[in-house]
Order: sequence, then structure tokens, then C-alpha cells
Amino acid sequence: MVSAVAGDVTIQRSNVPGLAEPPGYTHVAAVSGARLVFLAGQVPLDRHGELVGPGDHLAQTARCLENLAAALEAAGATPRDAVRTTVYVVASEQEDMGRVWRAILASDLGDVVRTAATLVGVARLGYTGQLVEIEVTVALAGAG
Repeated sequence: MVSAVAGDVTIQRSNVPGLAEPPGYTHVAAVSGARLVFLAGQVPLDRHGELVGPGDHLAQTARCLENLAAALEAAGATPRDAVRTTVYVVASEQEDMGRVWRAILASDLGDVVRTAATLVGVARLGYTGQLVEIEVTVALAGAG
């Protein structure tokens, strides 16, 4: 599947024959005619630097997505411009990871994980009590 982005940017997303069908993401995202913009991992902190949703994966996911929306806008990007996404989840149960993934897919920013994406379970993240972080790379028109 090929999707055109503003200007002469082309993002081709595809799955690899013979590999298992991925749950929402694609195996490969190839970019031509673009400049890549790397967004830092978005964390569940409010504008005052306070953790949102202690102990609550979904509340933290929602805040990460709010922060991601602001970062995408600042970069001049949309969720469809995402070419690589990594979602980090501190989880004692596998289902916690699945809930975070499904919440992202169901959100207005769900396209950020409908590209080459990885869901990673980790022991801890950078802030005390942090359970979720979302890191995205986008492809935009302009000099590479």
C-alpha cells in the first residue's frame, strides 16, 4: 500500500509475504523524497511536569497521546506521516501491553502505529511511576 504525503514524499507501507499478519502495524515502511523528523518519546507528564494517571496505563496512554499530538503539530506533521513508532510499556501482565496498544489504535492518532511499529515491555521508564512512552519518527516534505 502506498500513501502520498505533501509534496513529493512517498511512504510505502507493506507486509512481508510468509510472515504472520501483524495486529495493526506493517512490517515495512519505505520513504522517498522526504526529510525525517525524530520526535522524542512522549511521556505522561502534564504541562507542569507532573505525572498523569499514577498506576493507570490507559490514563497515561491518553496523556502521552495528547503530548504526541502537540509534538506532531509543532513538527508540522500528522499521524499519517509516521514511519516508525516504538511504544514502551511497564507491565506486569501481558494484557496491560495489549490494552495500551488497542487504546492507541482506537485513538485519533491511531495511524502512528499503523506503520512500522514495535510494542516493547520494559521494567521501568525514566520518571518515577511512568508506565507508557511513545516515540515516533515522521517523514515530511522538504530537503533531506
